[in-house]
Amino acid sequence: MAKAVKICMAGEGGQGVQSVAGILADAANELGREALYIPNFGVEQRGGVSIAFLQIHDKHIGAPKFDKADILVALSDRAVRRCRQYVDANTVFVYDASIQGVENDLPKEGEAKKVLAIPALEISQNELHPRVFNILIMGAVIGATGVIPVDAAKSAIEKKLGYKFEQNPQLREMNFKAIERGIELMK
Repeated sequence: MAKAVKICMAGEGGQGVQSVAGILADAANELGREALYIPNFGVEQRGGVSIAFLQIHDKHIGAPKFDKADILVALSDRAVRRCRQYVDANTVFVYDASIQGVENDLPKEGEAKKVLAIPALEISQNELHPRVFNILIMGAVIGATGVIPVDAAKSAIEKKLGYKFEQNPQLREMNFKAIERGIELMK
C-alpha cells in the first residue's frame, strides 16, 4: 500500500459503522499496518448521525483527521447530506440504494470518482439477515479498496464475535457470507 487509505463511513446511530471501523482497524493492526480510527457521534447515541473516520497505511499516519476520503459509505439520508464535505474527485461515494430523497444531495459528475448505489439493506434483509447489514458494508469497503485481505477481516470478526459464534455457530457463517457478498457488490 503506497499511500494511506482514507475511509469515511456514516449512518444513523445503531447501524454499526463504528463497529465496522473498529474491526477493520483491528485487522490492519494484526497485519502490522498502522490504523487510526476516530469515531464521531451525534448528540444521540442511537438515532443521530454517526461517522467513523479510518485511515490505514503501511507507514506512520500523520494527521488523525482527513479532509477528503478515498471511499465514503453513507447509510442514511442524513449521512449523505452530512458527509458531502469529505468528497472530492478521487472519492468513491457509496450509498445504500434504499435511501430515498437524496438524488439532489449526491455528488454530481466530476465531483466524485464514482457514485455507487448498492442494495445492502435489501440483501441483508432478503438474502442474509438484518443483523449482518454492517458486515455486508465492511465487505463493500474491502471490495472497493482492497485495504485488507478478506481472511484478515474474517479473523478480526472471529476475535470480536467469537463468543457469540460459540453460542450460535450459524452467526459465523452468516457474517462470513455477508463479507463475501459485500465484496461481490463492488465488482
